[in-house]
Amino acid sequence: MKIAIINGPNLNLLGKREVDIYGGESFESFLEALKKKYPGQEITYFQSNVEGALIDEIQRVGFSYDGIIFNPGGYTHTSVAIGDAIAAITTPVIEVHISNIFGREEFRKLSHVSGKAKGVISGLGLSGYTLALDWFTSQ
Repeated sequence: MKIAIINGPNLNLLGKREVDIYGGESFESFLEALKKKYPGQEITYFQSNVEGALIDEIQRVGFSYDGIIFNPGGYTHTSVAIGDAIAAITTPVIEVHISNIFGREEFRKLSHVSGKAKGVISGLGLSGYTLALDWFTSQ
């Protein structure tokens, strides 16, 4: 099974930024542990702070992978183009947010991704990625 994890803007700073919201672990450290937990799965990782690069990656993997775990970061609330890219592909997407976006500022409650995703996991920290991977591997 081929699963792509795609992270959007500022998620390269996990473990350093707003640790009270996002925790103290880097994504690289978490990803290493995740790959060890799922040795039979091919897990790729891509992160960008650039909207167009995220769209390019969604399109690149969106017809050949078994699943995409996607945290669009701040683009969740602003990017119609990312939502359109997800609507255009055939690979199912699980939208993941480390924080509970529905318990934060009002503008964060709008997602241009959720309606096109297979499901949404929000507010469970990095374990949201694990839950999404569990769902994909159980299908």
